[in-house]
Amino acid sequence: MCIPKLLPLLAFLFFRFAVVAQVSPDSVAALKQQKQYLEINSRINERKLQLARLENSVEKKSRDAVQGADEARKAAEENSDAANRLNNDPQDKSKAKKARKAAHNAERKAKQARSAADDLDDLKKNIESLKNKIAEDEAKLASLPAAAPVKQ
Repeated sequence: MCIPKLLPLLAFLFFRFAVVAQVSPDSVAALKQQKQYLEINSRINERKLQLARLENSVEKKSRDAVQGADEARKAAEENSDAANRLNNDPQDKSKAKKARKAAHNAERKAKQARSAADDLDDLKKNIESLKNKIAEDEAKLASLPAAAPVKQ
């Protein structure tokens, strides 16, 4: 659909007729309606493209969130194991160091998992917002008079 390419043509035709001949108020109103129709239609198409891009990224974000949760769970289990080994021999420096590293790793993995889950939630909110905006624009388009659409 070449709606953005039609806008300059419509503007040129509008000004051309305005300069050369008298333009009736009805035709000016019709041109304004056509312009409004084209603008709304163009905005709907842009938003639908953006929506498609966002919906295509949902699967990857979901995988990232699940993978992050699995890694966080594994890191927490490793931390628990290291803490238990240290508990059996609290004076062992090596076990203390391993327990400290495992705790740090578990903390880092949990933060990454929360971040991935937040990213997925934000993406879903953005998708819902875009769907609402598209619905609003389509309602505006439907409320325009039937004569407004321009034939290509």
